[in-house]
Amino acid sequence: MAEIKLPEPIITDDAIVFGLLALCLGFIFYTSSIKTGFWKKFYSVVPAVLMCYLLPAILSSTGIVAEHWETLDESGKIIEHSSKLYFVASRYLLPAALVLMTLSIDLKAILSLGSKALIMFLTGSVGIIIGGPIAILLVSIVSPETVGGNNFDAVWRGLSTIAGSWIGGGANQAAMYEVFKYTPEKYGAMVLVDIAVANIWMAILLFGIGKTAKIDRWLNADTSAIEKLKIKVTAFTEKITRVPMLQDYIIMLSLAFTAVGISHFFGNGISNYLIENITAVANPKNFLSFLGSKFFWMVVIATIAGIILSFTKAKNYEGAGASKIGGLFIYILVATIGMKVDIAQVLENPGLIIVGLIWISIHALLLIIVAKIIKAPFFFLAVGSQANVGGAASAPVIAAEFHPSLTSVGVLLAVFGYVVGTGGALFCAYLMEIASSL
Repeated sequence: MAEIKLPEPIITDDAIVFGLLALCLGFIFYTSSIKTGFWKKFYSVVPAVLMCYLLPAILSSTGIVAEHWETLDESGKIIEHSSKLYFVASRYLLPAALVLMTLSIDLKAILSLGSKALIMFLTGSVGIIIGGPIAILLVSIVSPETVGGNNFDAVWRGLSTIAGSWIGGGANQAAMYEVFKYTPEKYGAMVLVDIAVANIWMAILLFGIGKTAKIDRWLNADTSAIEKLKIKVTAFTEKITRVPMLQDYIIMLSLAFTAVGISHFFGNGISNYLIENITAVANPKNFLSFLGSKFFWMVVIATIAGIILSFTKAKNYEGAGASKIGGLFIYILVATIGMKVDIAQVLENPGLIIVGLIWISIHALLLIIVAKIIKAPFFFLAVGSQANVGGAASAPVIAAEFHPSLTSVGVLLAVFGYVVGTGGALFCAYLMEIASSL
């Protein structure tokens, strides 16, 4: 008789499992909104986004739910089963979220932020792209096994998901997870590195905000542009914000899921065509093999659809909460990814935390050097960094700490991060692959 390696969970019905995940998200967001007592202290130590991974991971690790499991038929043959929740979240909700979170992007507004804002944002992206391979090279000198591995266990594949998260956000992270197929059982370690290191850096930035005047003096920064931004952003926000109606929600979802259908249609077609006609794409070991990923093209086309919509009146639906709905979809995706996490293996490779700290230090050092050279205000450094590392979840938080009217600046740059995140993470991943082989 065959041996079952993945036992059947207590709950196998996806409808019930989805209800549990919704309960987890609701509990986390409700308790994190409490600003007094135990919960205030708890979330000052444990980030809410980590809990969005952790609670589903606990449910999975304790055998209550599972993403994959096995049973035996009457003849003793193993039958494999899978939850469909991650598939639905990654193939339907993710592209919809990309559309909703990019339709408000205003390329002219981004340019009007000034070259320093864009330079700091792109510097942050470059810091992540080169920081990963450099961290691998440095750690490999002392502990080569920490950054080694073969095939789908190769650590660089897992680190590619961090690159996606730190350049763009959860959507780009999911894209890297799908493109490079890192071993699901070890993915929890990457989640830990991502969340822990990113929040350490965010804490440092928040601490720095309290000393903004001193930092700006050290940087010799001209902060007059910040005051202009406050006035412009406040006027723009007041102009588009409105109380959403049922019609708004229906039209937003119509735009989003029509784009989902388009992204699947053309994504499947492009992927199949390239695989059938280009040998390099069909070879999984080739640099260009990612072009054969249907998921990759789905993400790219959905993002393009969102950018195209940003040049139409559809961008005004941001005032009705388009990006908030997109954020909801992302958190559902995060919860389904959490189901893949095996907590017992999270600390299997603690050296990865060192890799993450070196990686984020390179990102930070490059930002400081460039800010000093171009005399950029600390606001641009902090928000430019978090638009990469924290994405839409924390960039607005950092921006609001400077001034509430600047919150949408963080959103704007974070959304831009989604646009460049997949390409930047792919480039970083292949550099890390090369670094791992040296």
